[in-house]
Amino acid sequence: MSEAGSGDFARALGADERLPRPGGTKAADPAAATGRRRVAIAGAGGRMGRMLIEAVLASDDCVLAGALDVADSPAIGQDAAAFSGRSSGVAIGADLRAGLADAQVLIDFTRPQGTLEHLRVCRELGVQLVVGTTGFDDAGKAAIAAASEEIAIVMAPNMSVGVNVVMKLLATAAKALGEGYDVEIVEAHHRHKVDAPSGTALAMGETIAGALGRDLEACAVYGREGVTGEREQQTIGFATVRGGDIVGDHTVMFCGTGERIEIAHKSSSRATYAQGSLRAVRFLARQPRGLFDMNDVLGLPAA
Repeated sequence: MSEAGSGDFARALGADERLPRPGGTKAADPAAATGRRRVAIAGAGGRMGRMLIEAVLASDDCVLAGALDVADSPAIGQDAAAFSGRSSGVAIGADLRAGLADAQVLIDFTRPQGTLEHLRVCRELGVQLVVGTTGFDDAGKAAIAAASEEIAIVMAPNMSVGVNVVMKLLATAAKALGEGYDVEIVEAHHRHKVDAPSGTALAMGETIAGALGRDLEACAVYGREGVTGEREQQTIGFATVRGGDIVGDHTVMFCGTGERIEIAHKSSSRATYAQGSLRAVRFLARQPRGLFDMNDVLGLPAA
């Protein structure tokens, strides 16, 4: 991830380099490139958690080692795969340490406060982390970066392979189109999503702003109402839609004089995020520590 810049550091060490184990009580075994990876899932009773559990159970190189949810979840005590009519042999629990006791990696798509608590225990136990949670403030991001000095973490606002390819297309388009096009980003998600704009939309804005040499914090416009005056050319606009069961739609418009270019990604299933998360799990098997993003996982050049 760009703010940490640790991907090159870890790769320079090589897969066979052995670094001291973090201060926890259990090894995350980051150098082991073979064997089934022992994966725990946070938010196991939720929609994304269930999709992640399905993906792990269907995988031939990962095994479900733990399933976690908040203490008042109705899923507590149930078999993690009960929703699918199967038995995984792993019960969903609220005890974080017990849920991580046999895990090498935790996949977390919950909320910032919960993820940061999970991060603290993962760091202590030496458990690696795949973070799909969005909405972190600067302090939360700094805590994740600090933990990555001891454990390996993949953090991305969107784990979809397709979305990360789109990010590259957006950087290319922004550089080619230059200053003559207005940029607007429209995103839509289900009614239960609690943050806006989505982390993916913000990442798209950051990618475009970086390609144009702008500071997103200074040029972003997050809402328009009433008599707003003419659009300022340097701005990047965001519009948010929330409703129904929309998994995730993102459209970026480059609006010029006489033409409009649109680059869009539409998710019809959370399976894309789950499969991307497992690719991140496999990538971490070769990393002793560091903060990475999906560019590292997919072998894509940095923006």
